[in-house]
Amino acid sequence: MIYLRLFWEFFKTGLFAVGGGMATLPFLYDISDRTLWFTHAQLADMVAVSESTPGPIGVNMATYVGFLTGGRAGGAAGGVLGAVVATVGLITPSIIVILIVSAFLQRFRDSKYVNGAFYGLRPASTAMILAAGVLVVKAAFLPAGTLSSLDWRLPVLAAALLALTNAVKRTKKLHPIVFILGSAAVGIALRLAE
Repeated sequence: MIYLRLFWEFFKTGLFAVGGGMATLPFLYDISDRTLWFTHAQLADMVAVSESTPGPIGVNMATYVGFLTGGRAGGAAGGVLGAVVATVGLITPSIIVILIVSAFLQRFRDSKYVNGAFYGLRPASTAMILAAGVLVVKAAFLPAGTLSSLDWRLPVLAAALLALTNAVKRTKKLHPIVFILGSAAVGIALRLAE
């Protein structure tokens, strides 16, 4: 039964998360609150892992949640099955919608209704991505959800990374993996220093 629920939860996420992988975050917070499969802190870790591994972030997070949830139900084999089920659940709506849209889009390419629908979807997907970004910032900087849980080193690290990736000419063209690995090393050093 857990696998059917995994499929359904991620099918709904894939159907309504317009705007890419980060737009799945509000849905994942909702899944966390309703199912208790994972905590908000684990979700923040999922984002970090999903961003630093190859592949689309939404698919990576679905796979992660499926493995975690299925693993609790049936060990390692259950984890693999859960990962597959959640991932297939997430991508199935996209496949169906793309097949339908591609069949009709050529015929209605110049339709004012089709153009209007796409025009209206832009701000909706932007708002969902912005909401997801706010949730990630909150989870990263305020792990306990209160201002007293703010570790001042995290915003300093974020500001330094922002400057290095956007303002400093020598580092701005470096590959993102350099910053990911550097951030991981700084995080390890900060934890070891505690």
